[in-house]
Amino acid sequence: MAEYKQYVTQPQDNGAVLISEEVLSTVAVEAVGEVEGVAGLVGKPGADIADMIGKKNWGKGLKVTIGEGDEVYIDCNLTVVYGQSVVKVSKDVQASVAAALESMTGVTVANVNVNVCGIVRQ
Repeated sequence: MAEYKQYVTQPQDNGAVLISEEVLSTVAVEAVGEVEGVAGLVGKPGADIADMIGKKNWGKGLKVTIGEGDEVYIDCNLTVVYGQSVVKVSKDVQASVAAALESMTGVTVANVNVNVCGIVRQ
């Protein structure tokens, strides 16, 4: 069975570059990990089932959706380090993910939705 993948198309002078949702996901995961105060990403319950039906990103705690105009929507579930401002960390995640995706892939990031699932002592 062929796996369905979404791609963002970046037109170039000599053709086009296709960037898969997995590449976008990897960039976003790395950007989240660089934000101070993030303890980690949280996989959703049922991630094993999601992997089986081709929704791999939710297993990582991050989902990438590519819109009709190649705009990108990011949903991430994370935990925050105890003592950090949840709002500040969330805003920093939004800014970091959008900046990383736009600079590394040239995509337009429409939304970065952050779901804080818990607080962790480190």
